Amino acid sequence: MARHIYSCPLRWSDMDAFGHVNNVVFLRYLEEARIDFMFRLAPGDGSPSFAGGSVVARHEIDYVRPLVHRHAPVTIESWVTKITAASLTIAYEVKDPEQVYVRASTVVVPYNLAEERPRRITAEEKFFLQEYLDQEPAVA
Repeated sequence: MARHIYSCPLRWSDMDAFGHVNNVVFLRYLEEARIDFMFRLAPGDGSPSFAGGSVVARHEIDYVRPLVHRHAPVTIESWVTKITAASLTIAYEVKDPEQVYVRASTVVVPYNLAEERPRRITAEEKFFLQEYLDQEPAVA
């Protein structure tokens, strides 16, 4: 099982009044990693996979420890924990080699933007996702 690795820069504006990365900002970090995984990595061979759109149906986040601003990026590991006919669940760990800051998961639904409705996962998308499938969720 492979994991998608995303190096996420921290921005000065990500901090809150308590001097650590604000909880809402972590959703943006997860979005950046998810977009990198689904929309940059999948279509790497000219594939139209996921290019038609997708929507987030659910987020679940466990904040393990505070992350303070620094110049070094944080690593976000992503993998797939579930694939159904019309959705997938992506798990994440926002971490450094020695510690985890956040464990999270997102349910994503492929979406047909032209028809404004959910659609099924294609065979090509399922084939791509299965390389990253590990049924151990990040959130306990």
